[in-house]
Amino acid sequence: MHAFLKGGKIERKEKTEEGGSKQISVKKKKGPVPWVEKYRPKTVTDVAYQDEVVSVLKKSLEGADLPNLLFYGPPGTGKTSTILAAARDLFGDMYRERILELNASDERGIQVVREKVKNFAQLSASGTRPDGKPCPAFKIIILDEADSMTKDAQSALRRTMEKEGRTTKFCLICNYVSRIIEPITSRCAKFRFKPLAHDILQTRLKMIIEAENVNITERGIEAVIKTSEGDLRKAITTLQSCYRLKGGSEIHQEDVYEISGVIPDRYIDGLLDTCQLNSFERLQTQVEEFMCEGFSISQLINQLHERLIMNDGGMTDTQKSALAEKLAVAEHRLIEGADEYLQLMDVTTHIMQILATVA
Repeated sequence: MHAFLKGGKIERKEKTEEGGSKQISVKKKKGPVPWVEKYRPKTVTDVAYQDEVVSVLKKSLEGADLPNLLFYGPPGTGKTSTILAAARDLFGDMYRERILELNASDERGIQVVREKVKNFAQLSASGTRPDGKPCPAFKIIILDEADSMTKDAQSALRRTMEKEGRTTKFCLICNYVSRIIEPITSRCAKFRFKPLAHDILQTRLKMIIEAENVNITERGIEAVIKTSEGDLRKAITTLQSCYRLKGGSEIHQEDVYEISGVIPDRYIDGLLDTCQLNSFERLQTQVEEFMCEGFSISQLINQLHERLIMNDGGMTDTQKSALAEKLAVAEHRLIEGADEYLQLMDVTTHIMQILATVA
């Protein structure tokens, strides 16, 4: 048991010719690295699509000066990767010693801000690297998922940002900038990270496909891009999952949909056809059969929105707006922990009423 508590090093004793013993440490082999980490950008130049952020960071790196930063936008668009790449460009191999990274999984209440963050911010930093090259004499504190911090913790953080501004730069990363208090946002340079465009996702995925020798069809690549919804991390994870599932054989569109949890069209068609029959008993039976298949109701709501609202199904704009509101309310209830069966019945009966008037 002691060997497993030593961070991957296994120690064993070996007898010598004189009768004594010596300790030999055997390093544990590293396992396979997830593709998300393997192909994470190493420099700011490698960051894809976020041109405004990259240009500002490049100018800051040239002058070795960095403002407090606030990165916000959808997940998987490169927020954390960008600041880590900037830290690597600034500090070289010693960048891990110069950054303090706190994630949503860490305790980040007011006590942690007063102790851990404040103590790290008060440390002094030298202006040279171990190899003798000059580097900025400041440190970087990265607060990932900062929108989950309490208001008290954010207020305590504001004071630390004021006092230690010369020796410490802060980078706050969040999905919703509205949850960050105004005194902090006014002290930071704000950058919005956009969902990645189709051609950017395609270029990155094809680079990984060539590097890893993945056998995938063009329709399979399009399915990965479609299901990712601009999230490059999700796209790479889906691609690796399909590769592991198929074991080197060709990956098709259906395999991608199965991995990503997309509901096949035949189930949605069957549900909508039953709604058009205007029979509650048959609809209830169809919903029960659908629930037995184990699909995600949140995924169903997204696909129903695309099928009914985005396409011309003979409904008026008023009916589409009422249905869109019903789908939004149902999704909110599901996020809050409501029963999936009841929400599906609520949505489908509403669809049944609308389709009955369309006919």
